[in-house]
Amino acid sequence: MTSEELDIAFTNAVKSINEHKDPFPADVLLRLYAYYKRATNDDHPPSGRKAHISAFKTNALFQTRGLTPDEAKELYIKAVKQYFLYRK
Repeated sequence: MTSEELDIAFTNAVKSINEHKDPFPADVLLRLYAYYKRATNDDHPPSGRKAHISAFKTNALFQTRGLTPDEAKELYIKAVKQYFLYRK
């Protein structure tokens, strides 16, 4: 997959998640959160109204610390595909 194709697939995966109306399991959300942050080089610290939510986000980011943005995009796309595949 070329860089341009990867960017398009990533954008489409993000769009499909944002348009989905049903609630997501927490583990899926945390994984997608961490992949998205790595894929977009977003280095803002995790935030949340509750300390334990920020802690879970920090842990998810810690687990993805070695990923390149392209690797994170690929994993995000894969996670989205798996989520929607298993929902059927």
